[in-house]
Amino acid sequence: MYAIELKNLWKKYRIGQPRTLTHAIPLFFSDRYQKEFLALKGINLQVKEGEKIGIIGPNGSGKSTLLQTIAGITTPTKGTVIVNGKVTALLGLGAGFHPELTGKDNIYLSGSILGMEAREITKRFDEIVEFSGIKKFLDTPVKHYSSGMFIRLAFSVSIHLEWDILLLDEVLAVGDAEFKQKSLSKMKEFFNSEKTIILVSHNLETIGQVCQKGIVLKSGRMAEIDKIDKIIAYYKNFQNEVGHV
Repeated sequence: MYAIELKNLWKKYRIGQPRTLTHAIPLFFSDRYQKEFLALKGINLQVKEGEKIGIIGPNGSGKSTLLQTIAGITTPTKGTVIVNGKVTALLGLGAGFHPELTGKDNIYLSGSILGMEAREITKRFDEIVEFSGIKKFLDTPVKHYSSGMFIRLAFSVSIHLEWDILLLDEVLAVGDAEFKQKSLSKMKEFFNSEKTIILVSHNLETIGQVCQKGIVLKSGRMAEIDKIDKIIAYYKNFQNEVGHV
């Protein structure tokens, strides 16, 4: 059985979409309102259970949109997404946090947004707090946290979920030097497990170390899929051709 199946997946955004009626009237008669952007164009993909896949490509190629669609954060314009298993997505650390709530309250809020039930959060609460290293600030509203404290808590909540499929978007190294090492060690445990992981990153060395298979996206299309070493070689050659570093 496949962990993920994508069938003819398309995602279209409208550029200049109005926020209010006042904006809509003048935009309706302008060219800007009519423009559309295709972030994904006919993606077909089958991911086996336990596979570790790296996705690379230039900025704007559709990498983050693809993960958001798999995670159910955004709805495809056309096509089918089939996911077998519980998905956890580390796409934007702290996205579910409320600045006025305490660290403790935000653990429950963020956990519930990420799909955890209250009893599951309670069961893992001490682990989350211990890993974050900010126990003495739990009763402080997170608006008073430093950026490092905020990231530590958000990351800790995310990695203590029960999951079958993990989606990662450039979040393998977060926080200060000590916490980066701690988070990378935790991630290595995940990549050595039998869970399914999809990683988006510009770091070719990291992807080469932890992924078995790779995908190159170009302008919303899947340009190449192969073993990770061949994909990295393909992408480096593409970068040279277009004059990228």
